[in-house]
Amino acid sequence: MWTPLVLVLLTSWRVFAQVPLPEPPFLPQNASAGATPSSAGIPNSQWSSLLGNLLYFYEAQRSGKLPSTNRVKWRNDSALTDGQDVKLDLTGGLYDAGNYLKCTFPLSFTVMSICWGATDFGKGYDLANQTPYLDDMLRWSLDWLIKAHAANNTLFVQVANEEVDDAYWGGDRNIPLPRPSYQINDTSPGTDAAAGTAAAFAACSNLYANRVFSNSYSGPATLQNATYAATLLEHAQQLFTFATSASGGQRVYQQSVPEVGNAYASSGYGDELAIASLFLSWATNSSSLYQQAQGYWQQYSLGSYDGVFNWDNKTPGLPVLFAQIAQANPSFGGNASTWQTVAEKYFDGIVYGSGPGYQTYGGLLYYKGDSDDASLNPSLNAAMLLTRYVPLASTQSRRNDYWNYAKAQVNYALGNNPMQAPYIVGANPNSPQNPHSAMASGGNNISNINTSPPQEAYVIYGAVVGGPDKYDRFFDIRADWPETEVALDYNAPMLTLAAMHVLNDTADPFYTSLKAGAYDSKKPQGMPCDDAYTDGCDGPQLSQGGKIVLGVIPGLAGISIFSLLGWWAMISFRREHDPLY
Repeated sequence: MWTPLVLVLLTSWRVFAQVPLPEPPFLPQNASAGATPSSAGIPNSQWSSLLGNLLYFYEAQRSGKLPSTNRVKWRNDSALTDGQDVKLDLTGGLYDAGNYLKCTFPLSFTVMSICWGATDFGKGYDLANQTPYLDDMLRWSLDWLIKAHAANNTLFVQVANEEVDDAYWGGDRNIPLPRPSYQINDTSPGTDAAAGTAAAFAACSNLYANRVFSNSYSGPATLQNATYAATLLEHAQQLFTFATSASGGQRVYQQSVPEVGNAYASSGYGDELAIASLFLSWATNSSSLYQQAQGYWQQYSLGSYDGVFNWDNKTPGLPVLFAQIAQANPSFGGNASTWQTVAEKYFDGIVYGSGPGYQTYGGLLYYKGDSDDASLNPSLNAAMLLTRYVPLASTQSRRNDYWNYAKAQVNYALGNNPMQAPYIVGANPNSPQNPHSAMASGGNNISNINTSPPQEAYVIYGAVVGGPDKYDRFFDIRADWPETEVALDYNAPMLTLAAMHVLNDTADPFYTSLKAGAYDSKKPQGMPCDDAYTDGCDGPQLSQGGKIVLGVIPGLAGISIFSLLGWWAMISFRREHDPLY
């Protein structure tokens, strides 16, 4: 699978206790560079740059005292009193999205996903010379989670009050106080948050300990550190014990901490218990933990779920991980073919259209409800899982179909869509210009964030935005948070996908074919229809170009009749999913 050149490059890496950051540092290029084709080859320089930009976004989201190596020069030290209300140091970590909350539950999912991806496709980071930044990003996140795990049975799950935070729109120097610290503990537990954080620690321990699943993948990024891996594993084991044995019983964490419910309420905890058990089984070579995970699968009827993979529901990833571990170590008692069947039932539903998701007119995988507030996230998470599963697929036709479907979803996100917009900030001249980010906007008027200032003050390079609506429309409005907000978990699947493309793809990302002005020619008229705006809920509005095309159609009678038949068929399908059609 790997070319001689790739192998030579990979074996030249040395293993450091902490991977030194490059000097001079990697810095994102101007967006215009994303409209210039590369010279191809492996590693492809455009994919390598994209991987670097995606990691750079996490640096822009840092909280606390910034290090001397900080590359995001418009960022400042911030939230330096976090934790003082509980007499702890809870400074550091990452701001969750476009505001200044720090949230353990989605951060843990993000880190778990990235570590899992860097275990399977980690050599992509090596080839792109981004492993030092991967190591830096993971340690910044994990070290804060270690702080948040203040005692065996105590985990801080949020810092800052959402209502106070949402009432502020401005830079990182004047973040409003107070910023209360919210915890789960032995008498007021949160099974989901504790197990989810245990899964993150265990997945990352596997990465730092170089615990390879299979030679079907490239193998882990070269950042091994046995001491750090052991520290992460210790926290994983303590948190898993907390999740399963708290004296207060088992419950979703918002029952103990109602303040987290508006932003990141959990729908259950069986999936977190199962995925934590699986990552721990691999980390500790424990067949009993693997069997325990299979027990959770049955106990919580996880096989009945066919929805999205995200920060709230890890279930779709479980059959893949079950199969990976069963194939890697049959002595655990797992049946790889059984888990292949379970995984392929789910993936067939996506790829062949029998599941709850459907494809928009432009080709985006869309789930009514889950896709409404961040349409790209379900699509990219599905593409990431499909790509990971391809080596395990039972037939060549599935391998081909899964790969092609995943690639189409990635291409959609990178500009092969009706808007001709790559939905990654700073990647190309047609990228979003108005991401919903209080710190990057440069404004301070919460009543008028769209035009104050008229142009975003700073480019938050590498941020994956929420994405277009169900009609494939993207309005690029700063206040339209379902379409333009940035978030930690939005970037996670694209990181793994980009690392995989660095390893295997000689062709450039799709957006290099898009010249400046492409999005402007497609930008829709009217307003969005989502949780931020209801003005556009009467249905899609055509751009001026679309109106011109529509005016030509009546003169082409035969083509019109044929097109109407096709349109009727498409509408009949979409009526099942969308009452506005």
